[in-house]
Amino acid sequence: MSTPQSRLAELGIDLPTPAAPVANYVACVQTGSLLVVSGQLPLHNGKLFATGKLGDTVNVETAVEAARYSMINVIAQVQAAVGDLSRVKRVVRLGGFIACTPDFTAHASVMNGASDLAVAVFGDAGRHARSTVGVPSLPLDAPVEVEGLFEIA
Repeated sequence: MSTPQSRLAELGIDLPTPAAPVANYVACVQTGSLLVVSGQLPLHNGKLFATGKLGDTVNVETAVEAARYSMINVIAQVQAAVGDLSRVKRVVRLGGFIACTPDFTAHASVMNGASDLAVAVFGDAGRHARSTVGVPSLPLDAPVEVEGLFEIA
């Protein structure tokens, strides 16, 4: 039977060490069976994968990959919090923040980078509700930030 860990391996993804919070917050909060993961930037090998805004210096293809890296970092936080990704019963919701110019409107396409990975890793349990919004800026000039809500067994 396929597990989230085996799916990650099939996708060639090694989860990174989760990023430590850089301000007055925690990376995850669990209350009951719900785990809330704070927003994660598109860090890859300890550095931002991309910087800038959609509709200006960042194209959609780069931002989709940035959303995927952000989701990898969300998953790394989940694993650190619960120890075993097989404990994820459901990806309940993902929230995406897209740094963009006022005329940019392809937010949903960008956020699919995170959503597609959630389904690839967690199967049907990875299908989730979602909000995606455009914002004028994000920390460190990141183009994308992803947060998550998970049901844990």
